[in-house]
Amino acid sequence: MSALVDGFGRTVRYLRLSVTDRCDFRCVYCMAEEMTFLPRAQVLTLEEMATLCRAFVELGVEKIRLTGGEPLVKRGIETLVGEVGALPGLRDFAMTTNGAGLVRHARALREGGLKRLNVSLDTLDPARFRALTRTGDLARVIDGIRAAREAGFERIKLNAVILKGHNDDEVLDLVAFARTEGVDISFIEEMPLGQAIGHDRATTFCGSDEVRGIIESRHALVPTTETTLGPSRYYRMADSESRIGFISPHSHNFCDACNRVRVTAEGRLLLCLGNEHSVDLRAVLRRHPGDTERLKATIVAAMTRKPERHHFTTDGEVQVVRFMNMTGG
Repeated sequence: MSALVDGFGRTVRYLRLSVTDRCDFRCVYCMAEEMTFLPRAQVLTLEEMATLCRAFVELGVEKIRLTGGEPLVKRGIETLVGEVGALPGLRDFAMTTNGAGLVRHARALREGGLKRLNVSLDTLDPARFRALTRTGDLARVIDGIRAAREAGFERIKLNAVILKGHNDDEVLDLVAFARTEGVDISFIEEMPLGQAIGHDRATTFCGSDEVRGIIESRHALVPTTETTLGPSRYYRMADSESRIGFISPHSHNFCDACNRVRVTAEGRLLLCLGNEHSVDLRAVLRRHPGDTERLKATIVAAMTRKPERHHFTTDGEVQVVRFMNMTGG
């Protein structure tokens, strides 16, 4: 029985842990081109991250996802994966990555116990990819996706943030790529976190219903009840094993079923992506090293601060000042 039940009766079963705020890309919807990152002393150590994961699993969490920034730029990431992957009671262990480091890391991550990968991929046009990421190389990411597939992950999913006038003309191309590569794909509505650079959120918002309509112009989508404990709502196509998911924080708010909390790279337990309600777990870890019971009690007590919902809008207003790289989405 999980001890992590919030004030609205929702049971937390899913932890997203940001292992770093650093990234080798500078995606326009995620961060500014010139970033100031956290001093390393403020970032949780690998040992502290492993302790946190163990505490959450002991409290009933069944799924952990490692995020960033970009988790594959974190020194020692394979060691952390091995420790978390060995935790008894953990049913699902995943990572979100930009894919650029997968050629190097995919096999070791899989052998360490990582089961699933989400790879951010918003465009298949090399020039557009460079413009969206500012520093990224599309060919390297595609090679990484294929390396991950060869490494034997249970499932690989692409994540695509669709911006009107930027990449909405590639929706069908992205679906075709997912089908060809034998992977899933989720289309995500942009979230108003941090100041957008290079586009106006009020005019670039592209809702899930619009994206779904584009897909259904070519492929009949059949809704399913499949879940990975995350917010994606999945659809199937009769002639493919690839699943199509939609993450719709604006148009189909999923807060009533929220089962997630996040821990930032500096150890803030963030109770909601769209709010700033948080608890400082780093302070507990460092003031009381080895006191796992105190850490777990702090986490349990924090559940009363989890808000009922976020209040995202599509008018371009920034609801939360922090950039996505601080929490990993």
